[in-house]
Amino acid sequence: MNKRNALLSAAAVVALWLAWLVAYTCVKNDYVLPSFWDACRETGRLLASASFWRALGNTFLRTLWAFLISLALGVLLAVAAHLSRGLRAFLSPVISLLRTLPTMAVILMLLLWTTPAVTPVIVSALVLFPAVYAAALAALDEVGEAYGELVRSFRVPLARRIFQMYLPLSAPVLLKQAGGIFSLGLKVVISGEVLAATYRSLGGMMQEAKMYLEMPTLMALTLLVILLGFLLEGACYLSYRLIVRWRQ
Repeated sequence: MNKRNALLSAAAVVALWLAWLVAYTCVKNDYVLPSFWDACRETGRLLASASFWRALGNTFLRTLWAFLISLALGVLLAVAAHLSRGLRAFLSPVISLLRTLPTMAVILMLLLWTTPAVTPVIVSALVLFPAVYAAALAALDEVGEAYGELVRSFRVPLARRIFQMYLPLSAPVLLKQAGGIFSLGLKVVISGEVLAATYRSLGGMMQEAKMYLEMPTLMALTLLVILLGFLLEGACYLSYRLIVRWRQ
């Protein structure tokens, strides 16, 4: 089954590559769609550039900060909501509001109050928080259904329930989804950097490439961001598999 899935994934990559080649042949305009080989050459140039790695490090740190902030708030409020139905009902419309909040409007408002370096972190944390909260709450509810009657029968103290049962047992489920959430955070941070024209960032490099119509550079940066997202998701999924195997 795993081999079949791997083959299907490889076939999807090949199909996208062929679609790119066909689209470039039809358009025949480097300012609309650069060729695959030009994008590859520009990717190699970026990988050999110190400015790219500096921008990548800055963007990654912003994504990490946004992820950690959303993780801390999401898990904390999910634990509280799991223990209190009143708080769960109170947070429900807040989470729905954050899910539908227009990202661009938030970025434009935050630029009036903060700096271009801070704005992408706040926006990404706001976007990631509902996803983290929902994942943590679902995992905690699953643990509560499985072991709730047991801990009530033995009158396990609340602190022990939270730190020695709920959080450890729900951690693998959260880790399984952490890759997708982190990858989403990377995309939101870069979008914020593009709109804020953040200095020394991947989003700033994309904005500069668009301004000067350097389409191969823009496409190369896009490919590298996609690759980074895949690597992050793969690392989190591998960690999840290792933890599950260790527990078994």
